[in-house]
Amino acid sequence: MTAIAKLRAAARSCADSMRVFLRDVGAGLLDVSHNSLALVGLCVVGAMLFTGGREEIRTLTEHYALDWLLARQEARELADDSTPEPEPGAVDRATAADPKTLPRSQAAVAQWLSRRYRVAAEPVSRLVLEAWASGHKLGIDPTLILAVMAIESGFNPFAQSAVGAQGLMQVMTQVHNHKYESFGGVKAAFDPVANLRVGVQVLKECIGRAGGLEAGLRAYLGAVTVGDDGGYVGKVLSEQSHLRQVAEGRSVAVNVSNSTSSAAPPAPVMSPAMSASSPNANARVALLR
Repeated sequence: MTAIAKLRAAARSCADSMRVFLRDVGAGLLDVSHNSLALVGLCVVGAMLFTGGREEIRTLTEHYALDWLLARQEARELADDSTPEPEPGAVDRATAADPKTLPRSQAAVAQWLSRRYRVAAEPVSRLVLEAWASGHKLGIDPTLILAVMAIESGFNPFAQSAVGAQGLMQVMTQVHNHKYESFGGVKAAFDPVANLRVGVQVLKECIGRAGGLEAGLRAYLGAVTVGDDGGYVGKVLSEQSHLRQVAEGRSVAVNVSNSTSSAAPPAPVMSPAMSASSPNANARVALLR
């Protein structure tokens, strides 16, 4: 065999080998392309090999990945956040006043009531302001209003008796529902200011009909028909006396008793005369209904 023939045979052999290689590669690529998951994996491997070989691309990819993860984390935290939405106007609904802005006598009363009944000074200060305003408007001593409020509810605006008296002044809402119309309805019974103003109206009416303070207080309680008020009038007048002394600048102990006996100061939530076991509870219903 000549050299030329040998060269031609070698070329044909190489060409055949290349065709076989290309055919096998093509068949392999066709098989891989039929499986999308394998194709994606192949692309990822190729991208990783390409990226791993270039430091700037790898750094940029890491930054993008980190930013994406942080964004997802922030979105998840916002979705899971249970804090209420900001409401700057909520403070306008608060029944509160700064004790420092009150006249000296009223500030002293507010601070004394705050310590005596273990309630915050700011809401009590607002009630003291309202008591003075309503008292002067309707001709009732503000200290009497505060004394009734103290004995009736202990300054708990959500107090409710067994017979349906509600709020700070323990007004019978079902009986005096018409008085709440100007405040938006009977649910205003649990608004401290609205309850105070309605309670003062009821108190004034009771005193006017009864013809005197003590009789008016008994009428307000509902004990007119039974004669025995359970010491209610005495406690109210005693508390009023304490408040007057405080307003005049005198020193009065916060644990001073309102009872003629050695009993403890009035309960911080509800007057004993308004309890379900009191014989005067039904009397109040009998009188007002």
